[in-house]
Amino acid sequence: MIKALIVDDEENSRLTLKNMLSDYCQNVEVVALAASVKEAIALAKVHSPDVVFLDIEMPVENGFKLLEYYTEIPFEVVFTTAYDQYAVKAFRFSAVDYLLKPIDLEELRNAIRKLEERKQSSKKEHFETLQYNINNQLKKIALPTLEGYSFIDIDDIIYCIASNNYTEIHDIKGRKILVSKTLKEYEDLLTPNFSFFRTNRSYLVNLTYIKEYKKTKKPTIVMSNGTEIPLTLARKKDFMERLGKIY
Repeated sequence: MIKALIVDDEENSRLTLKNMLSDYCQNVEVVALAASVKEAIALAKVHSPDVVFLDIEMPVENGFKLLEYYTEIPFEVVFTTAYDQYAVKAFRFSAVDYLLKPIDLEELRNAIRKLEERKQSSKKEHFETLQYNINNQLKKIALPTLEGYSFIDIDDIIYCIASNNYTEIHDIKGRKILVSKTLKEYEDLLTPNFSFFRTNRSYLVNLTYIKEYKKTKKPTIVMSNGTEIPLTLARKKDFMERLGKIY
């Protein structure tokens, strides 16, 4: 059984989540409910939960304050929040789960499945990366691999290539990291806020690492590591516009 602590200043939210877990997640036992960070700390000492469902925006102390009380987090964290902004993507790509209110049942079940699969040894790194992203905007991401997680600075990524439902990420250190997420997910994360561009169905490139652009019949981009990447004609205009904004 997974022991769960729910932390939320709104009573209806606490009870709704408790009932959803009790009714639909038979492997989860809700051991306590807390209305504040102070109360959550006391209850966590008593019950030693495996996971804390943590609301972010609460009066007096927000959800992040709970995590700051620990030098090493003794439980997994799933944020429950209506805070659907840029930081939420940082939570997801820092290997920390979150649920948007109103909570969707299937997303809740997926979060529980992830909790069952997560390696305990990675917990400290997950939290450190989350804290880094909170303090510095999103600059580092946790890449879920077959072995666990690889932590990488976004600025170090040269390009990403699709591999079925996986993504192979190439960085400036010559590493090739196979990640268990689709290229579309990384496009959604990296394109709006960083210098990344989807050149075709298979490639997402970091425009700051372009070494050469070949104006051939079939346009080609040469990256800093020598890799030649095709650019579809349909994307050529958008590519030139994005490139112009950077250079």
